[in-house]
Amino acid sequence: MHFEQDVKPLFREQDRDAMTFAFDLWSFDDVSAHANAILGRLEAGTMPCDGAWPAERIAVFRRWIDAGKPA
Repeated sequence: MHFEQDVKPLFREQDRDAMTFAFDLWSFDDVSAHANAILGRLEAGTMPCDGAWPAERIAVFRRWIDAGKPA
């Protein structure tokens, strides 16, 4: 599990654009700092704003957090 390889590709350009007011979804530092809040929104189905992720994508994000959020 690595941010650049496994997590960053989960976020589309439109997801990044929608969240730039708060943080950058393509930034390791930003996503790492907000990982628990992002996970909560993903699990609630309120992120991304155009539809919930499938469970498999959420599981990848959760595994990255559980692995210690490696760069």
